[in-house]
Amino acid sequence: MMRKKSIFALAALFCATAMTPSVTYAESLREALALAYANNPSINAQRANTRSVDENIAIAKSGYRPVISGNADVGKSWSETRSPIGNTSTSLHPGGFGVSISQNLFDGFQTKNNVSAAQAGIMASRETLRNVEQNTLFDAVSAYVDVINSGIIIGYRTQALEFLNEQVRSEQSRFDVGESTRTDVAQARGRKAAAEAQLSLAIANQVTAKAIYLQVIGKEPGKLSMPKSATNLIPKSIETAISVSRSNHPVIKATNHLVDQAQFNVKSAEGSLLPSVTLNGSANRRYDVADGTDRDSASVTANLNVPIYQGGRVSAQIRQGKEILGQRRIEVDQSVDNVRTAVISAYSQLQAAEASSIANKSQLSAAKLALEGAVEERRVGQRTTLDVLNTQQDVINAQIALAQSNRDYIVASYAALSAIGKLEASTLGLKVAQYNPEDHYIQVKDKWFGLRTPDGQ
Repeated sequence: MMRKKSIFALAALFCATAMTPSVTYAESLREALALAYANNPSINAQRANTRSVDENIAIAKSGYRPVISGNADVGKSWSETRSPIGNTSTSLHPGGFGVSISQNLFDGFQTKNNVSAAQAGIMASRETLRNVEQNTLFDAVSAYVDVINSGIIIGYRTQALEFLNEQVRSEQSRFDVGESTRTDVAQARGRKAAAEAQLSLAIANQVTAKAIYLQVIGKEPGKLSMPKSATNLIPKSIETAISVSRSNHPVIKATNHLVDQAQFNVKSAEGSLLPSVTLNGSANRRYDVADGTDRDSASVTANLNVPIYQGGRVSAQIRQGKEILGQRRIEVDQSVDNVRTAVISAYSQLQAAEASSIANKSQLSAAKLALEGAVEERRVGQRTTLDVLNTQQDVINAQIALAQSNRDYIVASYAALSAIGKLEASTLGLKVAQYNPEDHYIQVKDKWFGLRTPDGQ
């Protein structure tokens, strides 16, 4: 009798279990995203890459600046002259030093176009950084929710195993007094073994989820709380979302900047066909230690160079640049299509997850009622043990399906936010110092000399 009462009580408790634990935790999604934004190695590596691209502007501007070099030499020479009237030997100790300067006056607008190409490349690099940040933040959201969801599934699997443990004990007791069959006991034991395997798998999945969390966010997960979706941050209609993504997504903006860069590279290559003018100056002192003489000299020369034929190299470079420009324009169309597909997919997944969540709630409610009825009917002999086990499995499946659809809904909302190009620290209101690539650019764009980076390396 006590065995019967215990399984009925456990079944009632199992049916009444809420979809998620009712415990309040401390580490919020925003806190986790702030950690990922500040510490994720993928983001920091891309920031370093963006800073390196900033130096291209200083490299390009060097074409406007003079090139100065110094030179010095020292030597010794000896000679002997033989003649019928005698031999004469001469020993010299020549040396000298000087300085030369070369200033570009006109290079066919190559420097001007190189500077513009460098600026376009820098803007493309910044958009690439934005895209890496958004992808990393989305990965962080997925990792955060997956840790929670895996814990919820472990909870359900644990509850199911407790129910089946009691079911096995109850069936064994009924069998001992002749109220059950060996088949009923075997069925209960078989379901218990399956539940143990499913619990082990759920635990393994949580270990994996925690490892991904550590990789993306940079620390072991603490006590997490299920976040809300990001639906309040995205447009209601998919048409508006596509329009926003077209003008805001970093991938599209980056490819547009790369088109500009390719255009300026073509113009720079074409500049090699134009005349160039340079101004060269030098000042030197020559001396001889042996006789104490020295001589000073200086010169200023303007050189005009008119290219006539360069072996076909420049022509090939121009044709190559034009093909690259065509490629970049095609990549813009490709990026627009890819982003549009991502928006449509995210919104479709969002709608599907919402519909699935509603259906799973109804399914769970029905499954719980069915389980309560099956247990009661099994008590009076109108249902078999297998009926109870099957109904109980339906409850577990419905609970896990509901948890999964809720997880999918949250992740899809952030996927939609990323697809329109607004999964950013400012949009999410993260309490973190936002990285501004313009700061480093300003520090290096007009730098004439210096080996140390702005951060002292």
